[in-house]
Amino acid sequence: MITTAAESTPVRARHRRLRAPLAAACCALLLAGPATAAAAAVAPSAPRTQTQHQARGTLVSAEKLYTLATPADVAAELAEAGFERGTVRHGVVAYRLVYRTVDAYGHPTTASGLFVLPLMSEKRLRPVSFAHGTGAHKDDSPSMRRAAFVPAPVVAHAAAGAAGVAPDYLGMGEGPGLHPWMDIGSETTASLDMLRAARAFAPRTGRVLERDVMVTGFSQGASAALGLGRALEAGEDRWFRLGALAPVSGAYDFGGTELPALLRGDVNEKDGVVYAAYALVAFNRLHPVYDSPGEVFEQDYADGIEALFDGAHTGEQLMRGTPETLDELLTDHGRALLEHPTGGLADALRTTDAVCTDWVPDAPVRLYMAAGDEQAVTGNTEYCRAALQRNGVDAPVVDLGEVDHQGSRHLGSNVSATSAIVRWFRQLR
Repeated sequence: MITTAAESTPVRARHRRLRAPLAAACCALLLAGPATAAAAAVAPSAPRTQTQHQARGTLVSAEKLYTLATPADVAAELAEAGFERGTVRHGVVAYRLVYRTVDAYGHPTTASGLFVLPLMSEKRLRPVSFAHGTGAHKDDSPSMRRAAFVPAPVVAHAAAGAAGVAPDYLGMGEGPGLHPWMDIGSETTASLDMLRAARAFAPRTGRVLERDVMVTGFSQGASAALGLGRALEAGEDRWFRLGALAPVSGAYDFGGTELPALLRGDVNEKDGVVYAAYALVAFNRLHPVYDSPGEVFEQDYADGIEALFDGAHTGEQLMRGTPETLDELLTDHGRALLEHPTGGLADALRTTDAVCTDWVPDAPVRLYMAAGDEQAVTGNTEYCRAALQRNGVDAPVVDLGEVDHQGSRHLGSNVSATSAIVRWFRQLR
């Protein structure tokens, strides 16, 4: 969920002729560092006047971000992000797509995402949808970074011969407004509409996307991946269907497993503080959790806590702006609410915690995790496996072992799972 890997300069900071310059984001969630790339504009599609439903997935614009011309170039880029290079077969070209979708209330909006295609490969490509983990700043998203932890899985799948598709989510990347964190509904629509935009854009590159979508995601994105898989299985798109599902280290039982672990201290304490704050603030934007921040947050933090999650603050600012312990952060009422959720918080958690329980995937499913995960406790994965098993679905759990990355087992699970999932998806094909 919280990612603390070292990251590159946001991509748009290198597009000064096309975008307003930005200060490089440097944060504890997604720490920034130097990188360079050239960019070229791709003509946007002509605007269309349609109904809200018909407009979903309509391509608004496409921007070429960078080209990695050879497998060696890709391997070097992945290595810079800390990822393995053994599955690289092709060079890649990366685009940022902006497309029409709907917000958490069903109102029209736009979102952005990363679309990465292999070079020197077949015309027909199987899409792989990757949903990323939690970030603080709007730039902590796949289309806004390069040679970094967030886009690396997308690049890896494309370099293996697939079409890599990754939504930035609502309110992230180039999308307007605030990010509705852990809102499965809007994560699902943003993911599905990103696939539609990618399908619309692909013919401009001489490619066609096949129907079967291989779906994966990490941490926050693991639940988002299940939401997308559920939508594809339900036939919510006339073209795309679910080909396989491989979520990684998710908080699938956020209310029943993750929050109790956080309150017990089983989650890294500082990470737990951030998750508790983010959950209360983000859920309150869509559900009536509290009337004023002072009800759930101690006075030292109540006045400024909501602003920290506005998408304009970096992870470093978020870490500095929150205390080290839950006791310093939460009032007695705030802690009691997390211990025994009621009202709007309970409503939100019923939605987040249903991603493994209320549908039956026909496609192959594997659940990836790493024992000792300090953020998404592995009881979440067991909960999901058991729920799917009760519905008659065999979803084997793949324990990735001791796979620390920059001191984090959680981050390491994403690094290790990426190459494992690339290989599994290729085997299925």
